[in-house]
Amino acid sequence: MNEKLEFAERLREAMTRAGYAARPSVLEREFNTRYWGASVTLQAVSRWLNGQAIPSQDKLQTLAEWLKVEPQVLRFGERVALSVQEHRQRWEEKLSYQERETVDAFLQLPAPQRKLIREVILTFAKVHKDADSGV
Repeated sequence: MNEKLEFAERLREAMTRAGYAARPSVLEREFNTRYWGASVTLQAVSRWLNGQAIPSQDKLQTLAEWLKVEPQVLRFGERVALSVQEHRQRWEEKLSYQERETVDAFLQLPAPQRKLIREVILTFAKVHKDADSGV
């Protein structure tokens, strides 16, 4: 299945869970009452529901708020959201306070200095890896 079809399936499921019929006329009416930009057409929302198009980020945000679904879950699915959450958790568990402080300081550096520090760290990591593997 492609990503547009998968998005359409998630959108239909979210509408149904929220108590709405997954029909273009319902989606057009409910979306346009909540969206502050230019109204979307019946044809546009039909394309969303039929797996022919994915809405832009601002429209996706409005859909997610209306349907009470995380935007990333609506756009990419639960599996991707869980993967991001697991990665974030591993990152948070592995870093000590001092390491977090170092990362914060690194992020405050200008881009050329960040590039230099990154190259130094990657060089140390490569040397360490080579030493461990006996190269």
